[in-house]
Amino acid sequence: MKQSVSQKLTIVVLGASGATGRQVVSTALDRGHQVVALVRRPGSFAPRAGLTERIWPGVTDSAALLEALPGADVVISALGGADKGPTTVCADGVRSAVTAMRAAGVTRLIVVSAHGALETHDRSLYALALWANVGERMRDKEAMETIVTASGLDWTIVRPPKLSDHAATGRYAAGTDLPIRIWNSIGRADLAAFLVDEAEDARYERARPRVTR
Repeated sequence: MKQSVSQKLTIVVLGASGATGRQVVSTALDRGHQVVALVRRPGSFAPRAGLTERIWPGVTDSAALLEALPGADVVISALGGADKGPTTVCADGVRSAVTAMRAAGVTRLIVVSAHGALETHDRSLYALALWANVGERMRDKEAMETIVTASGLDWTIVRPPKLSDHAATGRYAAGTDLPIRIWNSIGRADLAAFLVDEAEDARYERARPRVTR
């Protein structure tokens, strides 16, 4: 993983106040980037150099999102959904992001999905267990992915396995054909490192990399 880059970016983070989003914000700031964190409530983050909070009242509000995009180099979506029951948070949020990005002329979009979506929804033990437990969230991820791939933007869809809150290890494995087993997982801190790495150096543009520890 990279530790620093010469080009400093302005990174807009959707789902910034969530467990993964906070790691993305922290990682990007640690590397010296400017971060615009989309939050529902002001004061979601302690003040920090390089960090700007912008209020996003709801994921369908593309106009509010558009106001946060001037000067942005990349948008990273770490949106999640409700733990139980039907949810459309990821699909609705990314649909708003695509609309706003087109209007603002911002072309680079990185989204967190999950292994087990679309063509990786197979008969493996991993996919079977995932869909049995969080099938509604996976339907939302699949709808989101369809919106992303039809957007015309320079997208990357990141498909991690199970997420954990383990401390950063500084190591991960990534690839479009990486085997994912039922025991695989990745800490949110390491996932955030991969997301910021991809923002700095687009190795997986218009691809769906898997990332695991």
